[in-house]
Amino acid sequence: MSAQIPVPQVGFPKIYQVIRNNLCAACGGCEAICPMQAATVQLYDEANYDKFTPTVAEPSVVKLFSEISREDNYCAHRDCYTDCDACVVCSNCLACQRICPVLDGFPGDDEFDNIIEQKVGKSSLHGQDGAAVTGILKSLFEKGEIDAALSITRNADWETEVVILTNADEVSSVGGTKYTYDPVISKLREALEKYEKIAVVGTPCQAHAASLLRENLTDKIKLVIGLICMESFTYDDMGGNIIPSILGLNIKEVHKLDFAKGKFVALTETSDEPTAVPIKEVAPLARKPCHHCLDYTSYYADISVGSVGSPDGWSTIFVRSQIGKEYLDKVEGMEYHEKPIFMDIVVKLAAQKHKNNAWDFRKFKEVVWAGEEWIPEEHST
Repeated sequence: MSAQIPVPQVGFPKIYQVIRNNLCAACGGCEAICPMQAATVQLYDEANYDKFTPTVAEPSVVKLFSEISREDNYCAHRDCYTDCDACVVCSNCLACQRICPVLDGFPGDDEFDNIIEQKVGKSSLHGQDGAAVTGILKSLFEKGEIDAALSITRNADWETEVVILTNADEVSSVGGTKYTYDPVISKLREALEKYEKIAVVGTPCQAHAASLLRENLTDKIKLVIGLICMESFTYDDMGGNIIPSILGLNIKEVHKLDFAKGKFVALTETSDEPTAVPIKEVAPLARKPCHHCLDYTSYYADISVGSVGSPDGWSTIFVRSQIGKEYLDKVEGMEYHEKPIFMDIVVKLAAQKHKNNAWDFRKFKEVVWAGEEWIPEEHST
C-alpha cells in the first residue's frame, strides 16, 4: 500500500482537505482559477469509493473530484507538495481555496432570507417545465446583455457536455434538466479568455463557485443562475443503471427526466404514460458529495430556478440579488402566473435536504482555516 498523503504543510491549499475527506463537489472552480493549471477535475472508477483514502500514488478511485496534479502524475519523492522543482506544479498561490464552495460553507437553516422577489414564470421555448432559464438566456443574448453562457447539453444517450453558448440560436440546445453532473465551472477559464459578459448556469455548488469567482477574480461574470437541486448523478449511474435497469427503459427513447411527488419520473417518445419509481430507489446512487450539500435552492445565485412550488408547465423563480433583479427586468418574452409560489413545499424539501445531509460544516471550516487537519472521527457531532 502506498504511503498516505501527509498532513498538508503550512501554505498548502486548503482544498486538499476538501478532496481528502470526499467533500469535493467537483464544481470545477479550482480548475478555472488555477494559474498553473495544476488543479483539475478528474473522472475515476467509483467501485471502491467507500474504501477511498487518497494517496500520492493512488489518488484515483472517486468519480468526479478535484486533485492537485504534478507534472509527472505524482513523482517518486512521495513526501512533498512544495519546494520541489522536480515534480510540483502547484505554486501555492492559494487562489483555489478562495473560490471553493465547501470551504466557504453553506447557508444556514433559512436559505430563503436573501430572496428579493418570487415569481412563477414561463417562456414559450422548449425546456424543463416553464423553460425559464432558456427564456432568460435567449432574451439576454438578443439584447446584447451577455455574449456567452456556460451550461450543459446532452446527446441521445443522455451523455452530457459542458458548452459555451455564444448566441440566442444556441440556447435551445441546453433546454431541459439532465440530472447528470459535469464540472461546469471548469469551462470558465476558456470563456474568460474570449468573452466579456458571461452568464453561468449551474447547480447550487456551481452557482456558489461562480459567485466566489466573481467576487475574487473577475467582473466578466455578469449573471449567475442557480438550479434548485436535491442531488445529481454521474453518467455511469444515470445512463448505465438508473434509466436502463431501475426504470427499465431504452435510454434513446427517454426525452425528459424529473423528480415529482416523491417519484423519479421518465417520459419517453413511445408512451403517453410516464415511468416512475420512488425517489428512495435512486437517491442512494447520487454523487457522494451531494450527501454533504446543504443548499437546495442555489442560495448564492443571482437568480434561482426550478419547478417545485409551481404548477405544471411553469417555473419557480427566486431573485436573490440586485444583479439578478436588474437582469430579469430586462428579459422579454416571459409570462408570469398570477398565483404565488407554493412556498410550503419548497421550505419542506429544503429542510429535508438539510436534515438528511446534516454535518458540522462550521466546525470543518473552523478547523481547516485554523491550519489544522480535519479528522471526522474527532470533530463530528
